[in-house]
Amino acid sequence: MTSLDDDKAEDIVTIDLRSKSAMADHMVICSGRSTRQVSAIAQKLLDRLKETFRLSARAEGKDVGDWVLIDTGDVVVHIFRPEVREFYQLEKMWQEPSRAPVA
Repeated sequence: MTSLDDDKAEDIVTIDLRSKSAMADHMVICSGRSTRQVSAIAQKLLDRLKETFRLSARAEGKDVGDWVLIDTGDVVVHIFRPEVREFYQLEKMWQEPSRAPVA
C-alpha cells in the first residue's frame, strides 16, 4: 500500500477475499493516470517486493499498461487506467453488496 501511495496511485481500494475466494487473501485495486504511469507503478511495486520481501511476484500486462495484474500469492494487485477500471468494475464484483432497504 505504501509503495502504491508513494508512486501516486489513485483511488486505492483493498478487498478482503478470505471468505470469498481461495485464489488470494486480499485484492488491491488502484488507478494510474496513463499507460506509462500504470506500468511505472507496477514496475516499482515489483522492485520493492523483491527488495523488501525477496518476493518474485508474477505480473501480466506491464508492456501494454492498460491493466497490470500482479500476483504475489496472498495478495493480488490490479493497476488500471481509469477508463479500463470503469469498464471492468472489479470492485462491484468482489465487494459486499449493499443491503437494500426492507419495505
